[in-house]
Amino acid sequence: MAELKVLISRQDIAKRVSELGAQITKDFSGESIILVGVLKGAAIFLSDLARNVDLDSTFDFIAVSSYGNRPSPTQELKSGWDSTGEVKLTKDVDQSMKNKNVILVEDILDTGLTMTYLKKMLFARQPRSLKVAALLDKPSRRKLPLEGDYVGFKIPDEFVVGYGLDYAEKYRNLADICIVPRE
Repeated sequence: MAELKVLISRQDIAKRVSELGAQITKDFSGESIILVGVLKGAAIFLSDLARNVDLDSTFDFIAVSSYGNRPSPTQELKSGWDSTGEVKLTKDVDQSMKNKNVILVEDILDTGLTMTYLKKMLFARQPRSLKVAALLDKPSRRKLPLEGDYVGFKIPDEFVVGYGLDYAEKYRNLADICIVPRE
């Protein structure tokens, strides 16, 4: 595989996550929140974000899978991958969301299919409020209208890894967000 190129440095990520945490702290001043991380990609972002939120907070996790004939990793880099839009819940939250301030924490907003599904599902649980925090936003791939409430960085249509994002389950542990070159 070709060498990875840094798109967003660990220093820029740390600075922006701190700013997002400060904004959430301000927006929910005097209230408690539940941070719900979308596994696996959002785990690192949620951990850092939680340390930058100065509120009574807990976290929980949710996991989904998207259906479609996923190509090999090499083919995915060359031509991308689009799911069918059918999303399946593989791990639900462990606590009630009713009358709680919920912040859904995601690594990247892409087509909008998964996040639209998750928002609809969590709204049915009657939270007091439901917001979306995403480290990355790739609006050029949007299939459904979607905006994050707390967004770290808007990025171009590149295949990115690091800081929780993977390529065939590799590179999640990189501290920077890197572009995987299309071969």
